[in-house]
Amino acid sequence: MAADIYMTQEGYEKLVGELEYLKTVKRRQLAKAIGEARAYGDISENAEYDAAKDAQAHNEKEIMELEDKLSRVRILDKNIPKDQVLIGAKVKLLDMDTQEELEYTLVSDLEADYNQAKISVSSPVGSGLLGHKVNEVAEIKIPAGILKYKIIEITR
Repeated sequence: MAADIYMTQEGYEKLVGELEYLKTVKRRQLAKAIGEARAYGDISENAEYDAAKDAQAHNEKEIMELEDKLSRVRILDKNIPKDQVLIGAKVKLLDMDTQEELEYTLVSDLEADYNQAKISVSSPVGSGLLGHKVNEVAEIKIPAGILKYKIIEITR
């Protein structure tokens, strides 16, 4: 049995929107591309037709995978304790080596987006922060060495 996937409401809605796009807009685009390729003549030697059919199969696979993931999503409760770093927490950190302040939101693998400072709880940094409290120092082993972050603030 597949495991539950914990997500924020925002992340869940983003996946639902992506699924809706694949099922409506993308399906129509691919059906049109197949029809146009078919118009070129003999489909047995038609590269455009083959490419369009491959793209259609890939789209259907993505739809099935998203539907599966969405069926296992559990939305994070807003009442999760705020005194500990857990999934869904926004964490302000102090890098003990550089004295630089950083801020990350810990999310599931599906929501991770480094450009938006959303890191996965299964990443080395994310998993290393889990369970820590304000004013604790997390020592996180990464391939390049050990990171030391002091937890300054935890919010939801």
